[in-house]
This record gives sequence, C-alpha cells and structure tokens, in this order.
Amino acid sequence: MTFARFSTVIAVFENLISPCMDNFGWDRKKATIVCCIAMLICSMPCVLGYNIWSGVHPFPGKDILDSEDFIVSNLLLPIGALIYLLFCVTKWGWGFDKYIEECNKGEGLMMPKWLKPYFQFVLPLLILVILVQGLI
Repeated sequence: MTFARFSTVIAVFENLISPCMDNFGWDRKKATIVCCIAMLICSMPCVLGYNIWSGVHPFPGKDILDSEDFIVSNLLLPIGALIYLLFCVTKWGWGFDKYIEECNKGEGLMMPKWLKPYFQFVLPLLILVILVQGLI
C-alpha cells in the first residue's frame, strides 16, 4: 500500500513539476521546491478549514472545503469541458476535421463525421445545462 501511495503521489506531482521545467527552464530541484511551497500555501485553507478557520464561510452555509468543492465541481469542470469542446470543434480552435482525424488514428472504433452537429450544438447545450443546474 505504501508503494501504491507513493507512486500515485509521484505521478500526480510530476504533472506539476514537468510544466515548470518546460515553461520556465527550471531544473528538477528548483521546480520541486517551488511546487512544494505552492502546494503548501494553496492547501492551507483546506487544512485550516475545520479548526482555526471553521467560522469562515466563503459561500452562505458552506465551509471552506465545501466552497472549494463547489467551485471545482460546479464551475471549473463544466467550464473546462465547454472550453475543451469548443476548442475541438470550432474554427477558432483546432477544428472538427483535425479533431476527427486525430480520433481516428490507429485501429479500433472510428468516430463518424456525422457526429459533427452533435458535438457543435447538442454537447455545448448539455454542458451549459449542467453548469446552470450546478449553480442552482
């Protein structure tokens, strides 16, 4: 269990360290130290939310952890999905033709081109419905 835990933490942490190394030209040691400090600072509200900051309610009736959960689950995930979808299917992003070409590389089931209207009109509406329902 310890190995499973550490391997998972290393894999997740690598997703933070690698972009820092690539984008800022940092070596692994500096990226690791900066990411550790940033994670410690960013996790403080959650750590202190049930003790020192237990009286803090960013949203009415929600403590800090519930507020973070609300922001991530009801705002960031649907908005991110909508942005990703629009990037894949519009001319301002990657475009549906390039998206379908990438999806159909390799073997196995292929994505049919007739799904383009579904991806362009139906899925954005469904994601907007999910977003609005999460806000209610």
